[in-house]
Amino acid sequence: MRKKNIELMEKIRAFAGDYYREHHCSPATREIARAMGISPACAYNYLVAMNARGMLSYEDGHISSIPKIEKTETGYFSAPLVGSIRCGDPEREEEQVEMYVSLPEALFGKGRFYLLRAAGDSMEDADISDGDLVLIRKQEECEIGDIVVALDGNNENTLKIYAGIDADSQKAVLRYANEKKYPGETITVDRLVVQGVAKHVIKTF
Repeated sequence: MRKKNIELMEKIRAFAGDYYREHHCSPATREIARAMGISPACAYNYLVAMNARGMLSYEDGHISSIPKIEKTETGYFSAPLVGSIRCGDPEREEEQVEMYVSLPEALFGKGRFYLLRAAGDSMEDADISDGDLVLIRKQEECEIGDIVVALDGNNENTLKIYAGIDADSQKAVLRYANEKKYPGETITVDRLVVQGVAKHVIKTF
């Protein structure tokens, strides 16, 4: 494969980012080729090279990882909405991306984010209700009091408040936030695996 033009790679990445924000889906290889004034075969080769460089994720004929694409100068980023997560009993995370949502950095900050739709009522005291969209920053670390997306030993996830390590059992404690319905109720896990920390709630009125 001949050496690729870095400037053209950056233009392709910028075009893909703009396309995501406008259409909330991946641009086809032919659309990229048409926008760049190159052949579809050339566009394909560039996408393969960009994937190898880590500039974006390209497989099975389409761009599959929007968070790896940098924002353009508009100050927006695309957060994938990956489905619902129970705020009651733990439930497996939906891996299928429903859509990509454009959010302004000025309001939500910078970082690697994804959106989850809350389901259930166990986080009502934290002002997270059924149907709300919760913006999660991808990170493995958390502090006591953080609202986290955490996995248990069966790789099931839930949205709860991290309450620290129990002194007797040495297990991590995840606390419900609805004292009226779930007074004092917790989940304990042998090993805390954090998929992210909740930073914002987008509510439905």
